[in-house]
Amino acid sequence: MDWQRLISNKRLGQEDRHALRHDDRSEFKRDSDRLIYSAPFRRLQNKTQVFPLPGSVFVHNRLTHSLEVASLGKSLGDDVARKLTEVHPELRGTLFEEIGTIVQTACYAHDMGNPPFGHSGEKAIQAFFIEGPGAGLEKDVSRRFWDDITHFEGNANAFRLLTHRFLGRREGGFVMTYSTLASIVKYPFSSSYAGKHGKFGFFATEEKTYQKIADELGIIRKDGSAEGICYVRHPLTYLMEAADDICYEIMDIEDSHKLKLLSFEETADLLLGFFDEQAKQSIRRRIEEEGVTDRNEQVVYFRACAVGLLEAECVRVFVEREEEILNGTFEGSLIQHISELPCQAYRHCTEVSKDKIYRSKAVLDVELSGYKIMETLMEALIGAAVEPDHFHSQQLIHRFSSQYDIQSPDKETRIMAVLDYISGMTDIYALDIYQKINGISLPLV
Repeated sequence: MDWQRLISNKRLGQEDRHALRHDDRSEFKRDSDRLIYSAPFRRLQNKTQVFPLPGSVFVHNRLTHSLEVASLGKSLGDDVARKLTEVHPELRGTLFEEIGTIVQTACYAHDMGNPPFGHSGEKAIQAFFIEGPGAGLEKDVSRRFWDDITHFEGNANAFRLLTHRFLGRREGGFVMTYSTLASIVKYPFSSSYAGKHGKFGFFATEEKTYQKIADELGIIRKDGSAEGICYVRHPLTYLMEAADDICYEIMDIEDSHKLKLLSFEETADLLLGFFDEQAKQSIRRRIEEEGVTDRNEQVVYFRACAVGLLEAECVRVFVEREEEILNGTFEGSLIQHISELPCQAYRHCTEVSKDKIYRSKAVLDVELSGYKIMETLMEALIGAAVEPDHFHSQQLIHRFSSQYDIQSPDKETRIMAVLDYISGMTDIYALDIYQKINGISLPLV
């Protein structure tokens, strides 16, 4: 793949206007602004990241997580651009120097397709069709559609949210640049290629859109048939993924200290575990010299040091493995290829997180409640989509926003409209609809 072709400011849905654009360097910034000012991005403030919302101690939600990932993504992209323009001087003065902004925008968007209640929300949608009341629908829909909904994925839904033409909206969805859209897709293949991993990058309804973008940018195609397509990643996707991996793991540890799931000593050991003894002593000495005695502030400093180290390591891996990345032969994530000591420390953080954080009572309570809420919403609203002529179905259908094609004569389109509606809900809104459906709450008269 070629950088000059991979970085394009052509906009989806406005290809005919591309030749008229002259202010090239502002196009990727416009992508960024367009997301920040959008309603789906704003709704991330009320979507669970890991811990319950709200609480007496403020921890990360999807919005604060996305902002931090974007900040780190900008640093990763800018540092890679600086180093690679030294290696490839012909890239200076080109759109390549804007990759920091492209990665930043991809990071803003990476969680926008996630349903309420995090991964338990995804699982509830999948389970409804695999083992719940929706299992009987398999005979009524196409194989491609069934693969999509039984593997329902927040990543694929983000691409749909940004590119699909919802009712009353313009062609091209958010009308983003090709390079930004390609950088969002971590799993650039159809659901038929998902396998046991379960992840995929786009629904069948958006497959042609992704194919058009990928072919325009010269992204290598690995396979394709009537059952789906499979490409290698756009190189900048690795930087978006690295920013997410770092923030997800390290910031959850800081939150866990605030919530007293981890002691100060445990937290310090985890965050300083990325450094050798000499570096650890230097970090502790710096804290003493600056008179930082507050333990929460000490954890913040440890976290900043760990994030800084991991950022530098991922930049190094990307630059050193650039040829493999451009050839589509690079395997795994950037984090998996960092130096041995920080790699071991990262794996240790992952193990501790699974044991002490993600299996904690607070997290499990959210997952249990969220799963039940999502299960109930799916049963009621999919039921309405499948049998739209029933009286209760019509009552439920009238709750849908006009952008969702719930009145379509096509059953698959109606089912997809339900998934669009539910996945766009905040946690609080999903709870509110759940209570109204079950007669638990009534509007005040």
